[in-house]
Amino acid sequence: MSRKKVLFLIGSPNQTTQMHQIAQLLADEFEPYFSQLYYDGWQRPFYKFLLWSGGLDKTIVTGKIKAKADKYLAEHKLRNDFEARVYGNSYDLIVCCSDVVVPWPLMRRTKTIFVQEGMTDPLNRWARLVKRLTRYPILAIGTALNGMNNCCDIYCVASVGYQQHFERVGVDAEKLIVTGIPNFDHIDQVRHNDFPHYGYVLAATSDLRETFTPENRPKFIRECVRIAAGRPLAFKLHPNEELPRAVDEINANAPAGTMIFTEGNTDHMIANCVELITQYSTVVYVGLALGKPVHSYFDVDDLRRKLPWQNGGTSARRIAAICRGFSHFEGSGPAFLRQLDAEAFAAPPAANGSLAVH
Repeated sequence: MSRKKVLFLIGSPNQTTQMHQIAQLLADEFEPYFSQLYYDGWQRPFYKFLLWSGGLDKTIVTGKIKAKADKYLAEHKLRNDFEARVYGNSYDLIVCCSDVVVPWPLMRRTKTIFVQEGMTDPLNRWARLVKRLTRYPILAIGTALNGMNNCCDIYCVASVGYQQHFERVGVDAEKLIVTGIPNFDHIDQVRHNDFPHYGYVLAATSDLRETFTPENRPKFIRECVRIAAGRPLAFKLHPNEELPRAVDEINANAPAGTMIFTEGNTDHMIANCVELITQYSTVVYVGLALGKPVHSYFDVDDLRRKLPWQNGGTSARRIAAICRGFSHFEGSGPAFLRQLDAEAFAAPPAANGSLAVH
């Protein structure tokens, strides 16, 4: 009997590695294929215009982030069915990391499962305006309106706090289930690392300017210097930034000896720091889970409520079990979730932002 075929829609390095983890757990029953996020159907001309005009140059669907995803697939010998046009497959299941950019015709005839990547961008004034006046969440240029399309059958999310968030954005409550998310469900393990530095204040930057968000970077750097208060200071730059510019700004506004990292494992850097400064970055959850003092442009109390479920690294297995079970189920996503074993999929009461499955 031939195995079912599943298409994993990927994007950033975090999204890509999360999908790979889930795919590995389904390999006994599914043939996994991968594609960068893409539009198809009635929205494709608009998508092509955005690509042509450069409107998506700094997003995950093109440029160096897409190149990193393609490189990852090649290095791990994973089949890259870009835009589902390479292999001519008919898919039994689609697992996606975003519902902002989706291939509508394929989604409408195929079972679909959404897996939350990490932190979503703030619902700022522009995102709210886009939500109110358009049908194009991509115009928010980021993840603020992830969930607005409400187009997947099941939404696997990080915590009860995020379950409530996605419901506010537009996802039907009955489609949501708290599973935790790979890469952010066993943060304590990063304490064991070989990063050679300790005892510094770490600032992890965001690609605000590259995603068309105004930022006074020199002011942010000076604020980091103030928070460090004479302690060693290090910056980990976002991979989507214009790195030469960012490095020059740090050298001009921070003390001599400030460490600057453009590559490396950010989680390990956070594990070894004494205080963490972020802007809009999912890595703030690493600091919170490790008990570090943290700073963020988000409300930190709200972040604590949304902190991904720390379930010992079992999120990928939970999501894979949902993928496997739903692929055989005859009914809708909500009907499938209603018949799940509540004990097996319930998040225990805890102070980590997760209470129980919807």
